[in-house]
Amino acid sequence: MATHRHKRDTNARRTPKAAALAAPIAIFATLASVTTGVLMSDPAQDLVNANQASFTQMTRDDEAEVSRDSVDRAALEAAATKKAIRKADTRLWTTAPLNLWDSSDPKAKLLGEIAAGKRVLVTGRRDNGRAEIVLENKARWVTAEYLSKEKPFGLGQPCTNGNSVPSGVSPNIVKVHAAVCGAFPEISIYGTFRGDGEHAQGIAVDIMVSGDRGWQVANFVRENYQALGVSYVIYSQHIWSLERAGEGWRPMSDRGSTTANHYDHVHVTTF
Repeated sequence: MATHRHKRDTNARRTPKAAALAAPIAIFATLASVTTGVLMSDPAQDLVNANQASFTQMTRDDEAEVSRDSVDRAALEAAATKKAIRKADTRLWTTAPLNLWDSSDPKAKLLGEIAAGKRVLVTGRRDNGRAEIVLENKARWVTAEYLSKEKPFGLGQPCTNGNSVPSGVSPNIVKVHAAVCGAFPEISIYGTFRGDGEHAQGIAVDIMVSGDRGWQVANFVRENYQALGVSYVIYSQHIWSLERAGEGWRPMSDRGSTTANHYDHVHVTTF
């Protein structure tokens, strides 16, 4: 029986030479590209970039936290203020014209002034020498020492101690003396004429008083400056002047003695 030899199947599937060569080349190219990328990258720079991104995110998170804290503090303060206003039940007198501030902070915003002789509602909260009062259902802060349970002195009371000032002084000095003598009859010494400056002109007077009573007199004169024709008042090394009335009592430099610094008398200069 004849043995048949099969011809080689020329159509059988096989990897062409070109494809066989291309595969290793592609792999090599891929590896080369990856290797080149690795070699070309800067590990230190990558670390810097990563740290920078992390720092930026942390900064944003911190800023958001600070913002939230500020909002929370403002909300707590607003709630505390509302509660203080709601519970306020005590009234005190203003003994001098007082600046109105929006908070007790030394850098608070000045909102205006309230006149002396006003009876105001107080919340009882005090801070940095200021007291919180209620005006038109809003919280305002004033200098605490000029609030009093007693109504301040008024004009029109007669001078009953027999005291007087010499003739020749200005009409406004006569008014100042009469007003102070009527409100503070225990004061008996008034210095008017002497040989210098405003005293020589008869437009100044020294009211001999000291301590807390001196502040009462100084604020009484300041409160009634318009009716008495007052230009400025000095007491306890502080000055109030009509020209700078909005600044209230301003501290003065040390002049070297109790009398020179006006601790033992109230000086009043009139127009």
